[in-house]
Amino acid sequence: MSSVQLRLRQAAPPSAVAAGLIAVVVGITSSAAIVFSAARAAGATEGQLTSWMLALGVGMGVTCIGLSLRYRVPVVTAWSTPGAALMATSLHGATMAQAVGAFLLSAALITVCGVTGWFERGMGRIPVPLAAGLLAGVLVEFGTRLFGSMHGNFAVVFPMFAVYLLSRRWLPRYAVIAALAAGLVAAGAAGSLHLGGVRFAVAAPVFTAPDFSWRVLVSVGLPLFVVTMASQNLPGVAVLRNDGYSLPVSPLIGWTGGVNLLLAPFGCFGLNLAAITAAICTGREAHEDPRRRYLAAVWAGVFYLCVGIFGGAVGSLLTALPPALVAGIAGLGLLGTIGGSLSSALGDERWRESAVVTFLATASGVTLLGIGSAFWGLLAGLCTALVTHSRRRPAPPAPQRSPDRSRIRT
Repeated sequence: MSSVQLRLRQAAPPSAVAAGLIAVVVGITSSAAIVFSAARAAGATEGQLTSWMLALGVGMGVTCIGLSLRYRVPVVTAWSTPGAALMATSLHGATMAQAVGAFLLSAALITVCGVTGWFERGMGRIPVPLAAGLLAGVLVEFGTRLFGSMHGNFAVVFPMFAVYLLSRRWLPRYAVIAALAAGLVAAGAAGSLHLGGVRFAVAAPVFTAPDFSWRVLVSVGLPLFVVTMASQNLPGVAVLRNDGYSLPVSPLIGWTGGVNLLLAPFGCFGLNLAAITAAICTGREAHEDPRRRYLAAVWAGVFYLCVGIFGGAVGSLLTALPPALVAGIAGLGLLGTIGGSLSSALGDERWRESAVVTFLATASGVTLLGIGSAFWGLLAGLCTALVTHSRRRPAPPAPQRSPDRSRIRT
């Protein structure tokens, strides 16, 4: 093997490249429609919508590549899916300029949380079993969706599952890759791939000057900040810690907020640490050596840059891949992470009950005050731990009786 081939193999291990690609495919296909809805709610034109995808793709690509190479840790970023859902229902009646003002406020607050270290200090006080229960609750939906998608799409999903099991027996490192290939072949045979309608066009940035409307800032900007921190960055940190990666959290939050701040006028509404897609790049399927898994996040960043450059093609690609294929490959890619999270959550008997409460509340999908279940699940677990771990004051020791000297013979 030549030196060029050796360097290429070291920089682009097939499992890491595949993990990065799967992370991007899952992240884009599962929530791009929500982003489009949010942009439409603000009255975005076709050019502005394409600019949104360009800004988000560049922001995610730069932060994935830069932070992963800086810390040699698989740091995967994503757009705020709960934030997009929030905007899709809250931006009606607002202008694009007012929406950009809300983006800037949210990004500025996130940057402050990173620079000051407030977020990291709060995370340091969260017990590991509760963080693992939070992560398991976030991911369990994707595990159940793997089997739920077999109903009505058995011919596509079951071959993926069967190939995955066989590959885990003989080719464990490439099980997810083989499952993805089997899914594409099965979807093509079933006629559910529609690649003919995919159109590729280079995106162009569109600058929108912000308009700071107090109504939009309060109703969109502040909730967007809270949702991004509680429902996205919180489980994102849990993913890294659950897989044994210890690194300073504040710079990650600060850099994602700063890049978000620069790209907000072009449509970057929210950048944060990824949770679901990050778990694909931090598990053993990405690379057997945990020290080399950062390459999966780097390749995810490369693919995100491609998504941003060809932002106009994302919508047509959404219709090309059947939802069952995306759900199946996401579930298979996260099986190991779900199992590890449950093991960490339930391993310590002292925290088991509070971890179960965290898991169940997070998995319920409850949303209150516009904040997702990740925040409320963690809050429920902490309250449970606070009540059940409250220590009673120990009873004072019984006074020692001095010997009865009247009975001692001299």
